[in-house]
Amino acid sequence: MTPVQIGVLGCVVLVILLASSMPVAFSMAIVGFVGFAVAVSPEAAVSMITTELYDNFSKHSLTVIPLFVLMGQVAFHCGISRRLFHTAYHWFGPLPGGLAMATVGACTAFGPFADRGRQLRPLWPWSLCRR
Repeated sequence: MTPVQIGVLGCVVLVILLASSMPVAFSMAIVGFVGFAVAVSPEAAVSMITTELYDNFSKHSLTVIPLFVLMGQVAFHCGISRRLFHTAYHWFGPLPGGLAMATVGACTAFGPFADRGRQLRPLWPWSLCRR
């Protein structure tokens, strides 16, 4: 097969996988892996996928993603986000575009709770919860 035929076939298979409700990341990974294995060699495809997985998951900048999700869960279960939005909605709700302004206001008010890295004293998540 020529590289153009492999590419066209890969695009068709990608559309079929996406239409069958397979997640985008897995669909693209499967099509890319199989296409590279057919175009070059299966050994090169295995080497490429292991190298790429290691390179992507070894980046230290990606460690903030689960911590951000954890902070969001703590804020949700403690009721911080609900109280902040409720307060902002009472202030901005009656105004035109009040829902959008209340959302931005609640996010702005949540900022100091989420970004305490530059402060001298730490703010532990459980200290935000009401007892």
